[in-house]
Amino acid sequence: MATITAADVNKLRTLTGAGMMDCKKALVEADGDFDLAIENLRKKGQKVAANRSDRESTEGAAIAVVNADKTAGVVISLNCETDFVGKNEGFVKLATDLANLALNFQTKEDFLAADFNGITVADKLIEQTGVIGEKIEIGSFERLEGAFVGSYIHAGNKIATLVSLSANVPGAEEAARNVAMQAAAMNPIALDEAGVDASIIEKEVEIAKDQLRQEGKPEAMLDNIAKGKIQRFYKDNTLVNQDYIKDGAVSVSGYVKSVDANLTVTGFKRAALG
Repeated sequence: MATITAADVNKLRTLTGAGMMDCKKALVEADGDFDLAIENLRKKGQKVAANRSDRESTEGAAIAVVNADKTAGVVISLNCETDFVGKNEGFVKLATDLANLALNFQTKEDFLAADFNGITVADKLIEQTGVIGEKIEIGSFERLEGAFVGSYIHAGNKIATLVSLSANVPGAEEAARNVAMQAAAMNPIALDEAGVDASIIEKEVEIAKDQLRQEGKPEAMLDNIAKGKIQRFYKDNTLVNQDYIKDGAVSVSGYVKSVDANLTVTGFKRAALG
């Protein structure tokens, strides 16, 4: 029987993120073999994951990170079952570490297959399912590239956003953060009119026309009035056309142009939980 020291337990805890008692138990069962102890923790995670596969994982932490030269960013959500776990410092750190790794990948599939401290990201999630006792998974995975990319994470890590601008100009960092904050708060469905699916507009037109008929408006006037309502829909629901939350006298597009006359918003990504 191997002697399990506190240093051994701490080493396994650092490697896996598992709790102290779980690490000690795994090392005792593995007779001090670290690789076997890690494998046992992973098997425990697989069992828990199978038992909780039908659970909803709508809580967690949303994290946005940007590369050093501000030309690419990624936003992910690490999902769990309860808000209690989602707010845990260790859980948020894991989400942040995973987001930093995700910066190197174009797709969620490649990211899940990537190495994370000796095991794949997918296996790490299974391991943590065993450690935490809740279903743990990557929910959102969105990547954004541009001439300048900025980010914003709302307090509590429930919403994270990325915004790309057309150029890296003086004031771009603050502008990108402010617009990312706008996207977090106002939840636009698209960047601009071109990004709205035609089926959504068709539905909005029909809703507008039905309302106008109920108000007794003549059929011949419906198309023109409905067009006005659609413009209002764009203003409320597309990022660049929304009223800027810090100055309702200008649109988001107008705010960005106040930073630089040629500056435009070229894209955004948003992840939200809870």
